[in-house]
Amino acid sequence: MNMTVYQTIGIHYLRIDLVSNASVVQIGTAGAIQALANLHDTGGFGTTSATEETAGIEPIVVPLPSPTG
Repeated sequence: MNMTVYQTIGIHYLRIDLVSNASVVQIGTAGAIQALANLHDTGGFGTTSATEETAGIEPIVVPLPSPTG
């Protein structure tokens, strides 16, 4: 059985605060997700950026309920 799906997605605002080695952003649907990793130094930086601790940013702690339940 062949199926054709047409999809239109309108994104008015997309903000990504942090991208790490395990970040995934998916917009729309996918029959299969394939891993892709690209490492780019487009700014010509010689060192890595500051971490939360060295930048003086207080980490956000979210209390979680007990797993018993």
